[in-house]
Amino acid sequence: MAEVNDNSSIQLFEDQKIRTAWDAEKEEWYFSIVDVVAVLTEQKDSRSAAKYWSVLKVRLKNEGSELTTNCSQLKMKAADGKRRLTDVANTEQLLRIIQSIPSKKAEPFKAWLAMVGKERIEETIDPEQAIDRALDTYLKKGYSEEWIHQRLLAIRIRNELTDEWKKRGVQKGKEYAILTDEISRAWSGMTTGQYKRLKGLTKENLRDNMTDLELVLTMLAEASTTDISKTAKPQTFEENKQVAKRGGKVAGIARQALEAETGKPVITEKNAFDFQQLVTDVVEDAAELPENPTEKKDKD
Repeated sequence: MAEVNDNSSIQLFEDQKIRTAWDAEKEEWYFSIVDVVAVLTEQKDSRSAAKYWSVLKVRLKNEGSELTTNCSQLKMKAADGKRRLTDVANTEQLLRIIQSIPSKKAEPFKAWLAMVGKERIEETIDPEQAIDRALDTYLKKGYSEEWIHQRLLAIRIRNELTDEWKKRGVQKGKEYAILTDEISRAWSGMTTGQYKRLKGLTKENLRDNMTDLELVLTMLAEASTTDISKTAKPQTFEENKQVAKRGGKVAGIARQALEAETGKPVITEKNAFDFQQLVTDVVEDAAELPENPTEKKDKD
């Protein structure tokens, strides 16, 4: 695992805290499993929570789950101030653990996961529903309709670029990330990771924290890269990198021209929200789910 940094506790339930760590390289949050178990099962102390987790690990293993094998350990500060190794889980692993805990406090998360799973199945059948839900989510977060339409357009332009990369033999994952960094560096002077650090972001989506101008220039850079690629028809990854730089440079020139005209920088440290607020939103959304599945239908 890459180097991780302790982060201030994220408040999940009332005044009870969950110890966390952030892996900047993987862009992944890790949560103390014992802390989560203690909150959800209302254990009287950490020793009781650790015993509960020990029993749960055996049960999960007997069920054929590889979760306990894949979980990591990190040194985290205990109540006495000493740093001790403790089992940690990333977001996906944590949600799987929550599914296995019989608890009233865990039930809202389980209901939320079931709802999300249902929505994903519906979106597979009818992709337009994904767009409608994205629109609704952004509205709830307080974004303007004008910004939302730009964001949805940015998604379409990004998809057109990745489709072009796929045709050129670029591998999804690391190679996509490298080319994205080349585009970003060419127009903004920063990689996406550096850009996120400027805005004080961790797991959040960079584009969701961009201003109108930042988003427009990102779209220009990616649309330019797509068009140049279609013309140049790069055959190797190195040729794709050169195309990415050329596409990003188009937006970089536009940025410099605009800044020269206005005397103001286009790139800003402003961001939309932090991770703690994201977690709070999920909890609040889950809490709003009707206890009776038929309740919503009755209200319609």
